[in-house]
Amino acid sequence: MTFFVFLQLIIQVMKKTELITNPDGSVFHLHLLPGEIADNIIIVGDPGRVEMIGEMLDSVRVRKSNREFSTVTGSYRDAEVTIISSGIGTDNIDILVNELDALANINLKTGEIAEEPHSLSFIRLGTSGGLQDDLPVGSFIATSKAVGFDGVLHFYEGYEWCLDHMLADALASHLEWPDVLAYPYAVDADAYLLERLASGITKGITISTPGFYAPQGRRLRLEPFDSDINENITSFRFRGERVTNYEMESSAIYGLAKLMDHKALTICVVIGNRVTGEFLNDYKPAVRILAKQVLDGLSS
Repeated sequence: MTFFVFLQLIIQVMKKTELITNPDGSVFHLHLLPGEIADNIIIVGDPGRVEMIGEMLDSVRVRKSNREFSTVTGSYRDAEVTIISSGIGTDNIDILVNELDALANINLKTGEIAEEPHSLSFIRLGTSGGLQDDLPVGSFIATSKAVGFDGVLHFYEGYEWCLDHMLADALASHLEWPDVLAYPYAVDADAYLLERLASGITKGITISTPGFYAPQGRRLRLEPFDSDINENITSFRFRGERVTNYEMESSAIYGLAKLMDHKALTICVVIGNRVTGEFLNDYKPAVRILAKQVLDGLSS
């Protein structure tokens, strides 16, 4: 063995504090073992939504839960699918996507990284706030580009190649983006998943925010830094595209997926329109319809 090969092996084997596992060998937060996830992974925010979609499967072989991460893996027609909850926010997505990737591409016992990475498909099914008056509650929106106000991707090296810098710069200029906030970043959806699963669905730019209230222009007792941010986002146009909705996870899913050579797509139900003020109190039927449509697409 040459010194170079030996050095590479040392680099590839991680410290225990880098990749933490539980006593049963499962990955730390998700409590999952290799082989307990499918290549097609549906990500939802609410743990309760995992069971709701899981009831649509023909069979279930894995059912696990830890903290906000609940998992069901089973079969729908000819497709094997994992349904997993992320909780709320891109910080949770950072945990979720890294640990799902570890299950597919890292030996959890030795820390060795697979020589040939295995690609997964992440399909986020969520709820969102519409930012255009012609997108009523109950509408479906597929995220063609995810813009992150969160900053998660800035903590990773070598991400510049996967970004749409022109979109991010144009939006930052339009919003007169302050230097005290993380600079927006924009990432494209996976073209294959977009074509396969989002046929006939409205497509647009989705903004992922690091919070639900001021980061999305809401006012309770505190004022957001820009009282006109929603109106300014709604009026933004770039290459014929517009910002269609707010949510809180897609930017990190899209960015990390690109960096790790996975596929990613988000499709959301509009449950509140921030322009008209309309809100859909009972949105579960719409989520069920969307989930069935996605499951059918994965199995076709």
